[in-house]
This record gives sequence, structure tokens and C-alpha cells, in this order.
Amino acid sequence: MEYGSGGGGGGSGGSGGDPDGSDSRRKKRYHRHTAHQIQRLEGMFKECPHPDEKQRLQLSRELALAPRQIKFWFQNRRTQMKAQHERADNCALRVENDKIRCENIAIREALKNVICPSCGGPPIGEDSYFDEQKLRVENAQLKEELDRVSSIAAKYIGRPISQLPPVQPVHISSLDLSMGSFGGQGMGSGPSLDLDLLPGSSSAMPILPFQGTGISDMDKSLMADVAGNALDELLRLLQTNEPLWMKSTTDGRDVLNLESYERIFPRANSHLKNPNVRIEASRDSGVVIMNSLALVDIFMDSFSLQNKWMELFPTIVSMARTLEVLSSGMMGGQSGSLQLMYGELQVLSSLVPTREFYFLRYCQQIEQGSWAIVDVSYDFPRDNQFAPQNPSHRLPSGCLIQDMPNGYSKVTWVEHVEIEDKTPTHRLYRDLIHRGLAFGAERWLATLQRMCERFACLMVKGTSTRDLGGVIPSPDGKRSMMKLAQRMVNNFCASISTSNGHRWTTLSGLNEVGVRVTIHKNTDPGQPNGVVLSAATTIWLPVSPQNVFNFFRDERTRPQWDVLSNGNAVQEVAHIANGPHPGNCISVLRAFNTSQNNMLILQESCIDSSGSLVIYCPVDLPAINIAMSGEDPSYIPLLPSGFTISPDGRLDQGDGASSSSSTTASMGRSGGSLITVVFQILVSSLPSAKLNLESVTTVNNLIGNTVQQIKAALNCPSS
Repeated sequence: MEYGSGGGGGGSGGSGGDPDGSDSRRKKRYHRHTAHQIQRLEGMFKECPHPDEKQRLQLSRELALAPRQIKFWFQNRRTQMKAQHERADNCALRVENDKIRCENIAIREALKNVICPSCGGPPIGEDSYFDEQKLRVENAQLKEELDRVSSIAAKYIGRPISQLPPVQPVHISSLDLSMGSFGGQGMGSGPSLDLDLLPGSSSAMPILPFQGTGISDMDKSLMADVAGNALDELLRLLQTNEPLWMKSTTDGRDVLNLESYERIFPRANSHLKNPNVRIEASRDSGVVIMNSLALVDIFMDSFSLQNKWMELFPTIVSMARTLEVLSSGMMGGQSGSLQLMYGELQVLSSLVPTREFYFLRYCQQIEQGSWAIVDVSYDFPRDNQFAPQNPSHRLPSGCLIQDMPNGYSKVTWVEHVEIEDKTPTHRLYRDLIHRGLAFGAERWLATLQRMCERFACLMVKGTSTRDLGGVIPSPDGKRSMMKLAQRMVNNFCASISTSNGHRWTTLSGLNEVGVRVTIHKNTDPGQPNGVVLSAATTIWLPVSPQNVFNFFRDERTRPQWDVLSNGNAVQEVAHIANGPHPGNCISVLRAFNTSQNNMLILQESCIDSSGSLVIYCPVDLPAINIAMSGEDPSYIPLLPSGFTISPDGRLDQGDGASSSSSTTASMGRSGGSLITVVFQILVSSLPSAKLNLESVTTVNNLIGNTVQQIKAALNCPSS
């Protein structure tokens, strides 16, 4: 007998076929299951909607039904149950959709009647605001592209190309990223203070006395000889130990034996006869998470709008520019490439002047997977009126990059400079600078390792719920947030620079903390328009740099130092790791019990053996959502503040705290910490506004209170 499919809960079962084949094809006879059969089947369905073959055979014997009838009954019952659930879900979704549509209509009607609380007019939509910011970014990129093309064209026609008149930026209302964003007092009116208002912004490139154009073939030949000799000297410094290098008995660092060096590399124009000239020489090596070709491309980049070398070392290189490409290398590669460059190197403190260099950078492939890059100052002829007279002279310095089987690189770095101290080094930084730690090879290499780890995290395509906490939805959102945080760090480092573009004024008599301030008119895209006041101070504390860093980055201790949060606790709502060290991360923080519910705090902390940073910036919620969704974050305005922490350079005599972290071993050898506190405040959104004394007094008191709270929290004397 052949059976068809039976009914479900309605009681219909399988059908029996007629023995007569023709009758069964014309019409099938159906019979219904008995009440007992249906009751038994329903009971079994509740216990097991998917019975196996053994269970179906048992049911067929028990109910006197064929196994196929049992099988078809359960199939139909499952289909019926699924349809019932779908109908219920559809009804619930329809009700929810109607509710949301009604709320949307009500919100649209309410927005039609919204007025701006400041001017009484209709508010500017967020979309139009960000569109204008994006236009400013594109305008700046086009101007940079025009400058680059003009400089290339000038080389071929033999004279400079006249530039187009500068385009005036669109002045729009910037976000209130001042301390008022956290409920502090706004800047009031008061008597004008006589401080120079710098035209331009913190990232503006200074006018260089020597632009590199018009270099003769004879000069190029001399430069090539200087670079070749410098490379030979660098390779010997990199690959030779004794007698050139000796191990320090105090900290185990490599120390250059000056007598052996002068005997092996005699120089006719040595500046050492000048009693104010010092030699700083250091060497270090380590493993970097990047292959040699990628590193070489970054160091020798000369075509991108933003110098990649400067991006790789934002805490060290405050300014960099390729003035002339003297040789572009062989066979389209970087081997043999020679460039004339300008660079400014910095320590992140307003107390330490930057070091300026005009230097040659030469790259040579030593063997397969091994590259050497050398920097050396070039002495221009004295009769050249544009010849720079810098107190800093870069002797052959650079690195040897060797590929490793795992795709990483071993990098050996040498820093060797002559420094003429025209002004005394500030007492707080004397040990750090004179021991060669502030600008030494250890700092370069530690920064390179940390930044390559950051780039590796940026390139990872997968997401991690541990890192993102479920707040950032996609890898694009993670990369966008990392780019936004990196721009925040770059802005912070530029704001504290002591280059020629910044003139710092020391405030005195207001409190015991010496505060230095500078102001500039800000027109950069991605930063609030108007007059920005930068204020900084540096203090020494008898606490290890590791402990100070842990204190600043821990959100649980933030109310102890953040005077702008009014003692409110904060919660980390998003977290992105920047490397294997837990201190290298990006956080999005939310303050509790505050009236600024639409304001979050973007924070990046980073640490290596040379020091650490904790940088933060208030960002409004719509802007953070734009970055988290993976859109371009370059037009989100940022005005960061924060802390720089470095060892004081003194050898630990046992009275200072020490660090147990292997990543910060050299920081642990320090007897204490140098902490620079930096605040940036938008004084006025009008570029022509005057800075008043009340604003300066407010920021001076702000830094003073912050320093006092830090000392109290770390149990340090207030004086």
C-alpha cells in the first residue's frame, strides 16, 4: 500500500492507495487519524520535534501506522509551527514599525520649530557642518598639491613659479572644545594681553632660508661624495664593537670611545675646539614588526603630501621636508637614492629647543634583504648667503635594516651629533639630554618599534570583541578611529613644539608653577577655527615613569587629576589595542553625572622604553559615530590636551620607585619622572580676536590646580 502525506495538528493523516492503479491515479482516498493517534503524536512532538528512525518505528508499531505516515506527519507539523511563528513575528514587527513611524513624524515636526539658543535663529544641520569641514580638508590638500607641482615645474624652467593667492578659508562656528565642554568656566572678557598672535597654525611649515633649488652639478657631485663617505663610516660604527664602542659600567649602554673614533675617522673641520660643543653618540638594536622594503620606502618617501618619516616619528620629528631629490636610485628602486632634506627634532616639552638640520639622506642596498640609510649634515660654502648656521651638526647617523625569516626586521641604529649649547640646558632636562637619552638611538628605535606595532594593528582586517567591546561595528570603523587618534597625537605633538613657528611666553607671579603659553590663529582643516591658546608646564616627581603612566591612563584614578571633569567618574565604552603592551591603546571614555551627555573623550595612551604619552580630547557624539562607522575622520575638529612622561635621566640610587615591566626597563632605571602638562583652549572662534588677561589667568590656574592634584594623588610634596 502506498501512503501520501498526512495532515498536521488538524488531524489529517496519510492516504491509502487503491489497489486499482488507474483509480489511484484519478483519485486518492484520505483517512483521518484517530483522536488517540493525534494525541500520542502531539505529545511526542512536544518532547522531540525531530524523532529519529528508531523512534518513528516505535510509534508506527504503537499506533498501527506506516513509518512514512509518521515521517510525513512530523514534517507537516514542523512546517505548520514555523508558519505560526512567522505570522506572530510579522504582527509584532508591524506594530513596532508603526510605532517608529509615528515617532519619526513627531520628531520631524518638532525639528521644524527648533531654534538656536545662542542667536535665536534656525540651527545649522550637522550634515552641512561636516560638509564644510570636508571642503576645507580638500582645499588644503589641493593647495599642497599645487605647491608640489610648482616646485617640480620650477626645476625644469629654472625659476620659481608664481603662486596663486592664498584662498581664504571658510570661517564657520567651531565646536566648543574648550574647557567649557566639561562644565568649566568659559573665557570671559578682560583687558588685552600683549602676546604675539602667530599667523598660521601649529602645523604650518616655516619659510626655510635654503630651499634646495638651483643646486649645481658640481655641488651634487660633492654631495654624492659626502654621502658615500658617510655611509662607509656609518657601516663601521654599526658593525664594530671595541675599540669604537664600549659598554657603560653604569647602565650597560654602548658608549663611543672618542679617542678611537678620532683616530679612525680624522676630520679637519672638527668643532670640538669650541668649549661649548658637545658630542652625543649612542647605538642600539632591536626587532621591528615590518620588513626592510617597507621601512626603506617610508624613510626615503619624498612624494607624498605628508612626509611618511614625520608620520612614523611624530614624537621626535616636528618638521620634515625633502628639498631636493639628487638621485632617484637605480632600476626604479631606492638603492642609490640621495636626497637633501630639512628636519626639526624635538623633545615634547616647551623647555627644550628643537634641533634643526639640513642634511643629506642616502640609501644603499648592502645585500639581498639588507639596507643601510645614512643622514649627514652638509656644510654649505661660507660665501653662500643662504647657508644655514645651525648649532647642531649631524655626523654620520642612521640605521642598518636586515630582513628576518618571519617577515620582521632587525634594525641597528646609530645617532651621532655635535651640539653647540648657545643657551644653557634647562636644569630639569640636563641629565636626560647630556647622557644622550633625549635624542639618542634608544629613543629612535623604541619609537620605531612602537609605531610599527601600531601600523600592524591598523592593517589587521579582523575585529576582536575584546578590543572593541562591540561598540565599533567593523574593521573600517576601527581603522577610522585609529586614524582619528593618530591625528590627535600629531596635533598634540605639534602644539608643544618649540620650533621657530612657536614663541613661548613664560608667566610668572601667578603661582609657584612656571607656565609657558603661546597663541596662534588656527586655520587648519580638522581643527577648530579661531585663536587657540596652548599652555604647558613641566614638573619633576620622585615617582617612576611607569607608575605615573599607570596613574594617568587608569580611568578609575582620572577624577583625582582631571579638574575639568569636576570629580565625575568615567567609563571606557570602546577600546582598541595598538600593540602587545596593554598601555598602548585607544579609548573612548564617557563621563558620569555630567550635563554634557553628547560629549565623549577620545584618549590615546602609548608607552615605550623612552617615555610615554596620555593624550585626550573631547569629541561630540555625532563626530565619534562618524568615525566608528568607518567614514573619513579627517574633518572632525580636534583640540587635544594631555601629558608627556619621560625618565629624568638620573641613575636610580635606590630612593626612587622602579618599574617591573620588561617593556619599560630603562624607564625603571630612572630615579624620577619629568611630566609635561599641556592644555589647548579655543579662546575665540573669531580669527581676529584679542587674547585677554582673564583667559591667561584661567588657564594658568587650571594647570596649577592640575599639578597640585597630581602631586597630592601621588603623595609628592607640593613644593
